[in-house]
Amino acid sequence: MKVIWIICVRFDMKNVILTGFMGTGKSSVGKLLAMRLDYRYIDLDTLIVTDTGISINEIFAGEGEKGFRDRESRMLESLESEKGIVLSTGGGAVIAELNRALLHDIGVVINLFASAEEITRRLRHEHDRPLLNDDKSLERIETLIALREPYYADADIRINTTGKSVAGIVDEILIRLKRVA
Repeated sequence: MKVIWIICVRFDMKNVILTGFMGTGKSSVGKLLAMRLDYRYIDLDTLIVTDTGISINEIFAGEGEKGFRDRESRMLESLESEKGIVLSTGGGAVIAELNRALLHDIGVVINLFASAEEITRRLRHEHDRPLLNDDKSLERIETLIALREPYYADADIRINTTGKSVAGIVDEILIRLKRVA
């Protein structure tokens, strides 16, 4: 008989914020993590789309990256008083210094990362990634990751998702959260 341990912990200290490059698993991990913590799951990009009534691609096309990043900042400010949430951010949300400060105010910041090869594989059929619409090459992904790495490194916890299951990643996060509680 195979015994499966399910790690379930109530993490009452703070909200949990997931950052990381696109394709690192923030949404999938966030949904399961929220369920396991009995927290509410919030996707920052979904909030922005709901607020504007248009897609991320349309926001980028009409307002550019700066316009989108400004919207991210305003939405993060609106979440400062939230409690009991797991928040998945967009891959570039950490670029702005204001956003990084807001994220740390909102909760424990966990950066998910994966190898550029893994991300390239995961995103090969995606069409809703404005910064990769014209070029999904390994070189483009490596360049963007390298540019963002100093910002991702500002996280409280970092988890490598390469080759791991969503459940395994969530278990690892829960173990690490117990250490910072």
